[in-house]
Order: sequence, then C-alpha cells, then structure tokens
Amino acid sequence: MSRALLIVVSGPAGSGKTTLCSRLTEAYPQAIRRVITCTTRAPRAGEADGVDYHFLTRNSFEQQVASGVFLEHATVHGNLYGPRAADVATHLGAGFDALLNVDVQGAATIRAKGAADPRLAAALVTVFIRVSDHAELRRRLTGRGTDPADEIDRRVAAAEEEIRHAGSYQHVIESGSREADFAALQCIYLSEKARRP
Repeated sequence: MSRALLIVVSGPAGSGKTTLCSRLTEAYPQAIRRVITCTTRAPRAGEADGVDYHFLTRNSFEQQVASGVFLEHATVHGNLYGPRAADVATHLGAGFDALLNVDVQGAATIRAKGAADPRLAAALVTVFIRVSDHAELRRRLTGRGTDPADEIDRRVAAAEEEIRHAGSYQHVIESGSREADFAALQCIYLSEKARRP
C-alpha cells in the first residue's frame, strides 16, 4: 500500500476548492478522508455541524488553541479556522490519505511544521487553486448568493494577497471549468500516489 498522504488544498474564496475537495473524496471513498475543520463562522444555509465544519464558539475555539489541539489555526475574514491535529493523525494512522482545505496562512504553518517533522514532510502534498481573473472570482462569489456585497469586496481584495503565495505550493491549478479543475486535481493526486510507494 502506498504511503498515506496529507493533501493540503488552498485558494481564494470562490476558487471552488471546497467543491473540488468534496469531489476528490467522493471519487476515492476507500482511500481519502476529508479532515473536517473547526470554525467560529456561523453555518451557512444547508451546512451541518460535524459534516461541513465543526462549528465552535470563539471561547471554545480559543480554549482549544491554548490546549494545543490544532495542527494549525488562523483568522480568515474575521473568523477562526483550524483542523485538529488528532483528526489528521487518525486518518493517516489508519492508512487513509487526509485531505485538508486550508487558507494560505494554515498551509504555511503546516509546511513549517513539515520542515521540522520528516514524517509530515514525507506525507505532505500542497495544491493551490488560482483564479487570476478577479472579475471571474467576483462572479463566482456573487453566484453563491451567500455573502453581502461588502463581504464579496473584502474576499476579492483578500484574494490578491492569497494569490501571491501560490509559488509556495508544490502544485498550482489555473482555475478554468469545474471539470478541468477536478481533472487537474485528480491527476496531481494519482501522480503523487504513484511516486510514493
């Protein structure tokens, strides 16, 4: 059996990374487990606790930060996010590839931890989903119908900074259609599995 991977996917809001991660886990249900991130963000319509995110109060999240529970944690658009280190370890320990959807701050923290931990470094695969056309990014965010105009403006502005970090990732997908993006992510996954016996 190939060595278990820790696949870290990042990209600006509206890049489609959440959909891509869901599709990858659906395509390989016997191999990949998505790590459910904790957040202080309020659930959006249709989101369920323990399925989409672990929704925590700010106080609970901060207590877990103080206890060293998270693999990484960051403030994104005013809310706290972070995956629990134990959740990642459980998936990898059971032989599953662990899939994480994190922001650029979180990915940087995980890369830094990998530099000090050879086992983490050996498992780590980083992927950035880049949407270079800001008009397209705004169209995608508006099309979701979940955020007010000022929040969309904030997310588009944040995307400019996030895109500057793309070069820190092992793989960059230039976002096009959903099908093309998924094909690219699937190709990265299969090639990484093939080269890590």
